[in-house]
Amino acid sequence: MSMDIDTPVALPVRALNQPTNATILCCNCGAPIDGTQAAGALCYDCIKLTVDISEGIQREATLLMCRDCDRWLSPPNQWLVAQPESRELLALCLRKLRGLSKVRIIDASFIWTEPHSRRIKVKITIQQEAFQGTILQQTFEVEYVQNYQQCPDCAKSYTHNTWRACVQVRQKVPHKRTFLYLEQLILKHSAHKDAINIKEVSDGIDFFFAARNGAEKFVDFLKSVAPVNAKKSQELISVDIHTSTKSYKFSYSVELVPICKDDLVALPLKLAKQVGNISPLTLCYRVGTSVNLLDPNTLQTADISTPIYWRSPFTPLADVQELTEFIVMNIEPLGPQKGRFLLAEAEVARASDLGINDTTYMTRTHLGGILHAGDSVMGYHLEGTQFNNTAFDAIEASKNYASAIPDVMLVKKHYPRRKKNKSRNWRLKRMAKEESEMLPRKQDQARQERDLEMFMRDLEEDDDIRQTVALFKAEQRAKELADAESVMDEGGEGESDEEGPVIPMEQLMDEFEEMGMDDAE
Repeated sequence: MSMDIDTPVALPVRALNQPTNATILCCNCGAPIDGTQAAGALCYDCIKLTVDISEGIQREATLLMCRDCDRWLSPPNQWLVAQPESRELLALCLRKLRGLSKVRIIDASFIWTEPHSRRIKVKITIQQEAFQGTILQQTFEVEYVQNYQQCPDCAKSYTHNTWRACVQVRQKVPHKRTFLYLEQLILKHSAHKDAINIKEVSDGIDFFFAARNGAEKFVDFLKSVAPVNAKKSQELISVDIHTSTKSYKFSYSVELVPICKDDLVALPLKLAKQVGNISPLTLCYRVGTSVNLLDPNTLQTADISTPIYWRSPFTPLADVQELTEFIVMNIEPLGPQKGRFLLAEAEVARASDLGINDTTYMTRTHLGGILHAGDSVMGYHLEGTQFNNTAFDAIEASKNYASAIPDVMLVKKHYPRRKKNKSRNWRLKRMAKEESEMLPRKQDQARQERDLEMFMRDLEEDDDIRQTVALFKAEQRAKELADAESVMDEGGEGESDEEGPVIPMEQLMDEFEEMGMDDAE
């Protein structure tokens, strides 16, 4: 009898050294977890639900801002400049929270809020070890309330006689064109950012500073852009006899040269020979760090530096307020050219003499490149004019220069007067100055408007000056007045279409936001 034998079956051999994990159940939800690594017999999901690693961290805080200078208070007494949603403001918000130093910050960002709500929300992501071997990450929001508090610097600015240094800028001229140009240079380079107050006076502007170094920095800027003469004085305010500590107030007197663009200048004969033997009767065509003079008869130029001028100062023979309008009857270029100046011989007649007499004057001019027959030109009428000037008397008494004095000296081309309702396509920034309690007189207000109009015409006519200032677009205002201009133009179709030079749009910057700055059209 045969017996059936089962074939052997291979059984899996378990490794003897393989460890076995002790599995336990979560005490909260019953999920199986590794008992050797579980902390507090809780699974990871239950740990996230029951453990709050942000406990002890503020969820609400207060930020203090000065509404005058837009600076934020960083305790205890530091004021910081921070733009909305900037890194500096975010760092300030994180430093304001108590308990945040005990955890690790992974990420922080702003949450958008309405600008007028005075609320700032920040989303913060942190990490911390909840139990041994268990690291939790949590995200929460913090809301900051924005309150206003005046900083000490702004509080001083509203109190009289709290300044430490004052810069008094003066120029002894009957107009304000130089100060208007200097104002644009100051705005372009933000040289007045440390000033706590700006006050306009009859013959200049006063800048007040809270510290002496701010005033000295401003004086150095003025020396770098204009020929000035600066003097310093100090006044003792108080002294502590126990510590020998003294408190001073510093005043800087900065005087600009009284010579402006397009002025007629009579140089002393000795100075004229020193600067290149130029003719002593010249025109000032530019004032930068030095005074640039031009002889219209020969196109010879000379530069008078600041030290040379203040060593032997002199005043202009005539300014732009004494210009006379002439009509070009005939003009012939003579050939020599120097930069934008072209020497020409012109026959002109006074505009007031047309139809009355036939008096004409022959003169040489540097405007041969832009003048044509029939154009209007502004110039100085020297024939029969009496000047109370010792330098001009010396020129008349000189044998070499007396015969070279012309009857007429042409200065610049004159364009038709702009219509009152004609709006420019550009604007200027103006500094916010302290206004007097008394309203200006009508004649003073009219003079200020006239000086501003003359300065803006100089910007339109002179490319060199225009490159040194910042001009802004005024598209919105031009569109608003377009309909009114078209209605007015319908009634004057027979008038001249020439409205003078226009600044191209490529040279204009985008329209600025009016943040405490006035604009001029």
